[in-house]
Amino acid sequence: MLTAFARAFRTPDLRKKIFFTMGIVALFRLGSQVPTPGVSYETVQQCLDAAGTTGGSAFQLVNLFSGGALLQLSVFALGIMPYITASIIVQLLTVVIPRFETLKKEGQSGTAKLTQYTRYMTIGLAVLQATGIIALARQPGGLIPNCPQPLIPDDSLFTIVVMVFTMTAGTSVIMWFGELITDRGVGNGMSLLIFTSIAAGFPTSLWQIRIQSGWDVFAIVIAIGLVIVALVVFIEQGQRRIPVQYAKRMVGRRMYGGTSTYIPIKVNQAGVIPVIFASSLLYLPSLAVQLADRTNPPGWAEWVNRYLVSGTHWSYMLTFFLLIIFFAYFYVSITFNPTEIADNMKRYGGFIPGIRAGRPTAEYLDYVLSRITLPGALYLGIIALLPIIAFALIGANQQTFPFGGTSILIMVGVGLETVKQLESQLQQRNYEGFLR
Repeated sequence: MLTAFARAFRTPDLRKKIFFTMGIVALFRLGSQVPTPGVSYETVQQCLDAAGTTGGSAFQLVNLFSGGALLQLSVFALGIMPYITASIIVQLLTVVIPRFETLKKEGQSGTAKLTQYTRYMTIGLAVLQATGIIALARQPGGLIPNCPQPLIPDDSLFTIVVMVFTMTAGTSVIMWFGELITDRGVGNGMSLLIFTSIAAGFPTSLWQIRIQSGWDVFAIVIAIGLVIVALVVFIEQGQRRIPVQYAKRMVGRRMYGGTSTYIPIKVNQAGVIPVIFASSLLYLPSLAVQLADRTNPPGWAEWVNRYLVSGTHWSYMLTFFLLIIFFAYFYVSITFNPTEIADNMKRYGGFIPGIRAGRPTAEYLDYVLSRITLPGALYLGIIALLPIIAFALIGANQQTFPFGGTSILIMVGVGLETVKQLESQLQQRNYEGFLR
């Protein structure tokens, strides 16, 4: 494998793509450290140190995807989260709006149009999120818990407008960086930027565990992390292959068909989307509590803060687990259409051995999909609860226990996809490929 990496760097065009990707990633990390105009950088650092760098629970997911840039209110504070949200919304709208569904079926031109809609929606969401975050940063303790003073000393209208414009422009630049990596670099640009943001916090998180619990716990966490990564790779690569055969047919004077292939149905067909959906939905009550009256909190705020905000409470863990299972089935149902696949197979003369074409094939695919989604959903729920379990055992959370939850799922998934792309590009020049 190391020799394959060496061959990748010795190949001129591939080396150019790798260095280009590394340069864009370096610019992305640089922008994550540059503070937004109008923010008191000293106050932010003091409040982060006092809060233990964990920040508000309502913003842990966004802060994770931004590589810690959100709580520092940097130029790239919003990170890639507005683009992810817009992409998910557009993908869901393809099921609801016939126009979007038609564009999806039009091929490259339709995909380009949907991408343009995603960009417009990203800008709109960035403006809304930037406005909300700045409104919270103006209040003491609004963005960072127990912060005694506001993070924005001058809250004039001009300063707020400049900050909203800067953060929105930062999101646009991140979106441009991701598309540049996809077109001229290696791997999927947006996924690699998320990977970079999460990986940037790994050294600090691990060292924080070493400081809090000592070398013994640190070594145990590393060992557990390696086991978790191996299990995640095993599950992510697992799939059910449904055999498909195509009957021979004459088209003019030529014979077509007679081949056999398979439909791959992954164990984790939904990916990391159910965890993101469930986390975002559970952060809404926490955000509502933060916006409520703090001097005299209402009864509902105390109830929500006790049962739905406290990450170690059994009600929070059970709700989180059940939401992940629900969204796993929901997302798979809208992204994998057994009826459409069965119709396409019937149109081209394909069939599953022992299953009649048409409706019986769709029912069989739905039967297999519903049963293989259950272990995938349970796997997602267990992985997502690992940071909460770690918090109960060693006092770590999503920020200080990186081997679990959304972070490990994204890192392993993006790593596998990037390795596959490098392998495919090396196989074009050397049949031995990436792994001998």
